[in-house]
Amino acid sequence: MTADPLAAPGTGTIDAWFARQASARGDAIAVTGIDGRLTYRELDRSANRLAHHLRSLGVGPEVPVAVCVERTAGLVTALLAVLKAGGAYVPLDPASPDERIAFTLADAGAGVLVTDRDGRGLPAAHTVLTGPGGTDLSAFPDTAPEGVGTGPTSLAYVIYTSGSTGTPKGVMIEHRNVTSLLTGTRGHFGFGPEDVWSLFASAAFDVSVWEMWGALLHGGRLVVVPEETRRSPQEFHALLHRERVTVLNQTPAAFRQLVRYEEEQPPGVGPAALDALRLVVFAGEALPPEMLRPWIARHGEDRPELVNMYGITETTVHSTYRRMTSADLDAGAGSMIGGAFRGWTMQVAPVEGAQDGEGAQDAGRTRAADGEAGELFVGGAGVARGYLGRPALTAERFLPDPDATEPGARRYRSGDSARRRADGDHEYLGRLDHQVKVRGYRIELGEIENALTRHPDVRDCVVIVDEDSVGEPRLVAYWVSGGAERDDSTVELREHLGRTLPAYMLPNVFARLDRLPLTLNGKVDRRALPAPEAVRPDLGGDFEAAGTPVEKALAEIWADVLSVDRVGLDDDFFDLGGHSMLATQVVARSKEQFGVAVTLRIFFDLPTVRELAAALEELLAAQSTTNPHGENA
Repeated sequence: MTADPLAAPGTGTIDAWFARQASARGDAIAVTGIDGRLTYRELDRSANRLAHHLRSLGVGPEVPVAVCVERTAGLVTALLAVLKAGGAYVPLDPASPDERIAFTLADAGAGVLVTDRDGRGLPAAHTVLTGPGGTDLSAFPDTAPEGVGTGPTSLAYVIYTSGSTGTPKGVMIEHRNVTSLLTGTRGHFGFGPEDVWSLFASAAFDVSVWEMWGALLHGGRLVVVPEETRRSPQEFHALLHRERVTVLNQTPAAFRQLVRYEEEQPPGVGPAALDALRLVVFAGEALPPEMLRPWIARHGEDRPELVNMYGITETTVHSTYRRMTSADLDAGAGSMIGGAFRGWTMQVAPVEGAQDGEGAQDAGRTRAADGEAGELFVGGAGVARGYLGRPALTAERFLPDPDATEPGARRYRSGDSARRRADGDHEYLGRLDHQVKVRGYRIELGEIENALTRHPDVRDCVVIVDEDSVGEPRLVAYWVSGGAERDDSTVELREHLGRTLPAYMLPNVFARLDRLPLTLNGKVDRRALPAPEAVRPDLGGDFEAAGTPVEKALAEIWADVLSVDRVGLDDDFFDLGGHSMLATQVVARSKEQFGVAVTLRIFFDLPTVRELAAALEELLAAQSTTNPHGENA
């Protein structure tokens, strides 16, 4: 290995690169979380002890280890320990349903589970509890295990993505894929020990790989964002200011909340300055350039630098980049994703016969002409090993790369539509199939449909994406009943899906139809689906209208934001199709209406009009007591 491990793409392992930073920067803070701070030396030693314990349980090269830990510094310790033990981590989101976690454990063949959830009863041969009261690791050495036997081509992690056949599939990423990502991006952005990164993404979402190892392998500091803070643009904005974050990674949907939060502040009472921020990276979904207009107007376009990146889990997080400027706002183009990082290749192949969202590669040509829409293929250093236990699917999606000089090189067939411009940059146009991105999460609509049809009352269904009242994408499920009508169908279907699907995959709207419209060739005609009616869904129970002035005002706000005709006192905001981004709109409009603010945290705890109105009335009463004449404080 060279003196500077970041200088040689694809060499060494993630844990070896971290060990170099721990040796050089032992006293520097490595991770900040709600459970405290860890220096590089402390993180290294804690991970070493856990790694020795994992070794005693049989963990070594190519052995998958499931990690289900809350968003704390302990999460980073657990993931690093798996790599130090030679294993491959399989990150699980603690918020996922137990059935989905059980499926992932079985599919990955993970016999060891590292978790901070005692008593959850997750199926694993060996469970290692972390945190206070967990497994006692004091007897294990705090030095790194020796003779582990991993190298650049060893498996580093397996991340599960939504599957079109109805079950998630695990993507196998090697150490060299990750180290190549960091060497391929460092020269563009000058990452170093002075940088502070935020871990905003879930560990089960591949952007976390970039956030976590981008910070620690460059010697920087990683701030693990608590779950409640992720939901609140106000609290997250305050965290960015307080922790002096310099590198921020966001989906466009999440960043839009920060933009709106700043816009909603009155003149002279704006949020604290984000003067430390030097780079904002957009990833996870298409970036509409127009959404950057208010941010650039307030902050300019040079600091922080705004960069749009395109990537796929199967090609290791990021593949391309483009610096966004004010010139992009009026260019009339779609989501500009730029050119490939060093070590990555982008090829647009022509597609013929594209119809009803499906297409076949034109076998007559291997490259589309500049300006011609086609299917995007990604090759180079980030291409994953394949899908765990799915050789047929791996062979279908990972194909020989005709342009590569390295024997056996492959490229990944993305299923994304794109065009290459004459200047070499690429424009993302959308999907060729029915995979979508909603608030940064990659979702196969077929997986939701498969789960929905397992309900005994559902005879047929189709799930699509459209926009809600604030222009955000939302999932809409159209379904045909196979039984008698029920008043609580929406609640029942949401509960049914919630037993196997994570929250981000639950449809916001359920629309019942007598039958699904079909094309002449017998496929569902998505273009003929009716717009979801602006009516209150069937939630079961008796409808009770709002009574007090505060309740009535809140119900009107909810109805407008949710695009429904009426809202009852005990209707749950999220059962009505709400999500965190719509919740921020309710909070902002409530503050404007009543002159007092409820936090998103309170909103999530009190998701009905009755509960939230009671909280608002208490705040109004307290304000009246402290300021009886109605004067501004």
